[in-house]
Amino acid sequence: MKHTSKLLITLFATAAVSASAASGQWLDYKGKKGPGKGKKVVLISGDEEYRSEEAMPALADILSRHHGFDCRVVFAIDPKSGIVDPNNRINIPGLEALADADLMFIATRFRDLPEEQMEHIDAYLKRGGPVIGLRTATHAFNIAGNKKYAHYSNGYNGPKKEWNGGFGKLILGDYWKSHHGGHKTESTVGLIAPGAEKHPTTRGIRNGDVWGPTDVYGVRLPLPKGSQHIILGQVTKREGPHTGDPFFGMKPTDSKAVEGRKNNPMMPVFWTKNYQVPGGKNGRTFATTMGSSTDLVAAGTRRMLVNGAYWLLGLEIPKAGTKVDLVGELNPSQYSFRRGDFWPSQNKRPADFRLKQRK
Repeated sequence: MKHTSKLLITLFATAAVSASAASGQWLDYKGKKGPGKGKKVVLISGDEEYRSEEAMPALADILSRHHGFDCRVVFAIDPKSGIVDPNNRINIPGLEALADADLMFIATRFRDLPEEQMEHIDAYLKRGGPVIGLRTATHAFNIAGNKKYAHYSNGYNGPKKEWNGGFGKLILGDYWKSHHGGHKTESTVGLIAPGAEKHPTTRGIRNGDVWGPTDVYGVRLPLPKGSQHIILGQVTKREGPHTGDPFFGMKPTDSKAVEGRKNNPMMPVFWTKNYQVPGGKNGRTFATTMGSSTDLVAAGTRRMLVNGAYWLLGLEIPKAGTKVDLVGELNPSQYSFRRGDFWPSQNKRPADFRLKQRK
């Protein structure tokens, strides 16, 4: 009997350690008071360039503290060391949280996740779960052609014809096309699209409120049937010198729009879309080609994303828009690729990406 008791204690202790170790691979945020109380949001980071590992915790902070959502942020994790490594394309632990999630944010780029992780995303989409796709989510996956989920790949053109274009095309409306604006030289100023002035997601948004130093992406027009442009991206010149700051010298006050084809027509940078995967239920998407951590310094950009979450979940968006005050210190890094041993040398865990609370 004593031997059995000791064995049970050992097993429970081992299980507790294992659970603790596993939970350290992602961040959980318990919702405070708000319309989102009782609803669960999973925010998936995992891109090499636009610092989604910084952007997603900032959004989770806002969603949980101001609006009541329970949030989980998952990261690209090196499976051997356990560190956050966006260059590791084959591992994002914690996706099982999608099983009972009400909303999924995704900002991945060219991921080649194992089948057991992709199954969670696939099941979520088959039940028609709402999706907010940011920036590189148009090219979220790049999975080898001999694998079960190869049809999720950017620009897929295989035998599953309904999936032509891959995840980006079927779920969000388009897959990777181009840098439409000048990369690191021309910023994005958001203008409300004609016909979207009364759309609920534009509440609290004026022309120019949405801004980011990421250039406008090109998309194939027209977007699929059932899509609606919400915000158009005006390509705007940097008025000052190129600097080493996180914004490459670009500022929200830059006001000179680029002349010619880059702004005629303007590309949509926020839009809505209906989707349905083969054999699945109908779902809705709120997509944007913005969303780097540096884009989130603009309250208007943050508000579009939180308004989008409310809209997808059928929550009433206040006339002045949702509350998006930062509840921690957002000090975004300059977006760019970090190669070689950069991430191993950083030795950061998910907990290191929680925003430091202001005093």
